[in-house]
Amino acid sequence: MLGWEQAQVDRAVFDIFGYHALQMGLPELDGLRANRMPHRWLASDVRLDAAVSAIARPVGGAAPPELREAARPAGGRICLHCDAEALPFPSNSLDLVLMPHTLELADDPHAALAETARVLVPEGRLVIVGFNPASLWGLRQRLGRTRLGLGMGDQRLFLPSAGDFIGYWRLRDWLKLLGFHVEAGRFGCYRPPWNSERWLDRYGWMEQAGDRWWPVLGAVYFLVAVRRVRGMRLVGKVRKERVKASPAPAVVAHRE
Repeated sequence: MLGWEQAQVDRAVFDIFGYHALQMGLPELDGLRANRMPHRWLASDVRLDAAVSAIARPVGGAAPPELREAARPAGGRICLHCDAEALPFPSNSLDLVLMPHTLELADDPHAALAETARVLVPEGRLVIVGFNPASLWGLRQRLGRTRLGLGMGDQRLFLPSAGDFIGYWRLRDWLKLLGFHVEAGRFGCYRPPWNSERWLDRYGWMEQAGDRWWPVLGAVYFLVAVRRVRGMRLVGKVRKERVKASPAPAVVAHRE
């Protein structure tokens, strides 16, 4: 999962230009490594450290080398600790905000999204990664919570227990209400939620098949949105039109 998310984020942020970029949460994902902005921050919410670490845990024991490489902290260091609902940045100050699994773990995801809209400049980009509740992973998570609620076992959930999944189309409605326009969206990770790495490899064929035949049922979704501001437009080269001189009034001389 981290490998798929890393590839999508690298492709999306590579050609986003500006001066200030922020990644909010999931330090195991180096989301800004492909971006070339001079000022890049990695923020972490201290309340979600345990849940974030659970997302990046290896499956079936030791993780393969490429997954261990992708699970290293972004830049090796967290720049600041803050709440997603109260970012320590002035309004209209950030050109790019990356939120990997941030909204579904926030106390108030809609407030966190509104706070992101506040700090983004007009035409700024927002990149979001989240779990899809309409997937095999989401189905297993709901069944696991039901079993735990009924006292039918003490098994560990496949995904972190903190937070709630936000549907892809529901998130698009939230973005539209806040003035965002979704530029791109994609789903990934179609394999069944097995705990065994052997069974995950056996169902590897589902990645290509799912991307072609049932794309909206991927376990993880990824989207890029741009903040639009009404009444604003880019100013280009101003054309100067030649002002035609009005004909001078005729003067009639009278002799006395």
